[in-house]
Amino acid sequence: MPGTPVSQQFAGESLEHVWMPAAGQAHGTVIIVPTVMGVTDLERGFATRLNTWGYHAFIADTFGKQFRGAARDVMFGELNRLRSDRAALKDRLLAILDVARQQQGVDADRIAAIGFCFGGQCVLDLARTGVDIAGVASFHGLFDPPGLPANPIKGKVVAYHGWDDPMVTPEAVVALGKELTEAGADWQIHAYGHTGHGFTNPNATREIGIPGVQYNEAANRRSWQALEDFLGELFS
Repeated sequence: MPGTPVSQQFAGESLEHVWMPAAGQAHGTVIIVPTVMGVTDLERGFATRLNTWGYHAFIADTFGKQFRGAARDVMFGELNRLRSDRAALKDRLLAILDVARQQQGVDADRIAAIGFCFGGQCVLDLARTGVDIAGVASFHGLFDPPGLPANPIKGKVVAYHGWDDPMVTPEAVVALGKELTEAGADWQIHAYGHTGHGFTNPNATREIGIPGVQYNEAANRRSWQALEDFLGELFS
């Protein structure tokens, strides 16, 4: 499989990220935080696309190496475990960011993070810490706040959201906008009509098996085009 494994110990757990650098000089580095299913070929495909755009890609292993390829029910259990302690999740994400910064050729001032589903929530939580990061992009992410002390948000924030997502109500979308405004963030929310959760994943229905979770070609294409513009704005 493409990419170089990057090992990390965190809280007694063995994480194994995937480092996929661009050829030659990169515009910046993009951390990819996966869905509930963890590191898969889907994220490697995302990384390859980012490489063609001229970005290094670092696929974050949030769950741990032992869960690579695990069944859906196992991964949902791990999702609930990580979401149950958002303070510990914050520490995990900051530790992963530190490892990404250490990779060869990475400019610590030119890092963004993108995330999908649970990973979308993770990158929002990373921005919520107030850490120095150029920007974050959440694809069909979860919006509920972590319940931790608020910090000024330094990085730019964009969320690509399916309006019919059963996991994120319209009220939650409004609440996120209010939260980001109060944090002083430069923020955008792109909502796609007639679109549910998981719209970037062609295998979403089979993998997740929840009504309202499915791939949407138009929303996938539009959100990735918007991401290319967003990254260009961050790193121009």
